[in-house]
Amino acid sequence: MVKAPKAEQFIGVDDLGRLQVRQEELLFALKAANAPTTIFAIGMDGLAPRGAAVGMADQTAYQPLTTDTPLRIASNTKMFVAATALRLWEQGRLELDVGISALADESLVRLLDERGYRTKSITVRQLLNHSAGLNDHADEEYIKGVLAEPARVWTREEQVCLAIRASGPLGPPGEAFRYSDTGYILLGDIIERATGGTLASAVRKELRFDNLALTSTWWEVAEPQPAMTEPRARQFFGGVEITNVNPTMDLYGGGGLAMSVRDLAAFTSALFQGRVFEKPQTLVEMLCQGTHQGAEGYRLGVALSVVGRAVCYSHAGFWGTVVYYSPQAELAVAGFTTERNARPALVSLVETLIARCNSADKIG
Repeated sequence: MVKAPKAEQFIGVDDLGRLQVRQEELLFALKAANAPTTIFAIGMDGLAPRGAAVGMADQTAYQPLTTDTPLRIASNTKMFVAATALRLWEQGRLELDVGISALADESLVRLLDERGYRTKSITVRQLLNHSAGLNDHADEEYIKGVLAEPARVWTREEQVCLAIRASGPLGPPGEAFRYSDTGYILLGDIIERATGGTLASAVRKELRFDNLALTSTWWEVAEPQPAMTEPRARQFFGGVEITNVNPTMDLYGGGGLAMSVRDLAAFTSALFQGRVFEKPQTLVEMLCQGTHQGAEGYRLGVALSVVGRAVCYSHAGFWGTVVYYSPQAELAVAGFTTERNARPALVSLVETLIARCNSADKIG
């Protein structure tokens, strides 16, 4: 494994004055993460986008990190998978409140049923809001195993088996919030069966990637990296490089997408400003709070928190990505760092920007 290089002081900045922060202050905050870091913000209707970046995407190639540099976004992918499921729901092609036993692959259903999971009672909605009572295969031991065998090719079935071998149901379906990557692997399978194609093609088509000009976005393995995009940044976990870890370790719905911070902010802006779904009610459905324990902090593929005394929707990705949307400020802010350990500092910076925007009268 390769040790992470120290970030160089490359700086690329647009005017961020309307984000209520001076450029010098922003750059100081980005550098304080002590890792290559980039943010991008988009206001209402995609107007006046602004971004900043510090450090190198690949120091050995002297490739600077920019707002167009793609990275693996890991669990940020869940927001896309959830939005795809809701697009199918608004078209009448997928029910949210029926048991997954009739929707998922028979072999996966059999595995779950044999371990005591009640697939006739577990619904798509419960998978989306993590209330299905499913164990999570992507635990600390799994990460250790992935890093020990970086070239290993994983299958969806193997990952589901890992989850159910470790534990039977963590509770009745619909009882409580319990985060589970395994649930989103099942969602990926359900979406493929509902559309008759790959998860990658369904997400791209239903979420209108081409219309939204997401030119630095692709699903690894299933799609080629788009032409003319920058090389993917090198990413690190505790100083250990994970750039070339086989993407199948997080490919089937819990993760899978690679994209730039600009594209993540652009999609999030489009999603919350009504340019992804056909019907306004679909976004309402996505953001509707469940009745289970812990439902206040997570909806269908998106987290909810209060930042600067205002409600914000967000999601993070394990390797060092995050995106927030503030309805009050009508603003999407995405951030990437190439070092997983720098993600807390990145989240703090993004939340500071959001709080300042929410305290302003109007964001242009």
